[in-house]
Amino acid sequence: MQARIDATLNEHNRPEGSVRLLPVTKFHPVEDIKILQELGVTAVGENREQEARAKALELPDMDFHMIGQIQSKKANSIARWAAAVHSVDSEKIAEALGRGVALALERGDRTGDELPCFIQLSLDGDPSRGGTPLSQVTQLADCISDTTHLRFEGLMCVPPLGWDPEKAFSQARDVLSGLEEHFDRSLEFSAGMSGDLIAAIKHGSTIVRVGTEILGNRPLA
Repeated sequence: MQARIDATLNEHNRPEGSVRLLPVTKFHPVEDIKILQELGVTAVGENREQEARAKALELPDMDFHMIGQIQSKKANSIARWAAAVHSVDSEKIAEALGRGVALALERGDRTGDELPCFIQLSLDGDPSRGGTPLSQVTQLADCISDTTHLRFEGLMCVPPLGWDPEKAFSQARDVLSGLEEHFDRSLEFSAGMSGDLIAAIKHGSTIVRVGTEILGNRPLA
């Protein structure tokens, strides 16, 4: 997988190492994550809060990124274990995460006093899949930046169902460029999974989230 990423970077004249691989370990046991850790992996992505929390307790030296949809009632718990959150899609979630980090720090459940947060971008506005509509992205980014203990890190994009990934990632990259101008700094672009990572890297992805091609088919939940 890393060789495939490196070849794509070279093809599109991007520097080696400019894309990070985030293995997605949803439904996979802790033993699989330990194998990844032995191979030098320092961060993995998880979709479900309860599962991720249990794994984080067993593997305190591994960074766990939350990449699944978030319920505001789960924000306090997520703030205890998450090294980053890729799926913020509302001011309510952002503010709840900020309060959660403050509480976790107060209780000694967290060491880092800043939680990197990505906005999950919705290009088609379909509320069933989560994500922030284009018209609300800048407002939400400002909210995250203004919330104590949160850091606005960038965008996460999943192409809408039926969309050409090239079109989706190109549009998302344009949105990200506008945010970089707004904040006057470089931002991260969490985009690309097993089936579309080449298109994502072409359009500037800095983090690809890959599960099946690294760990094989997920065991039944």
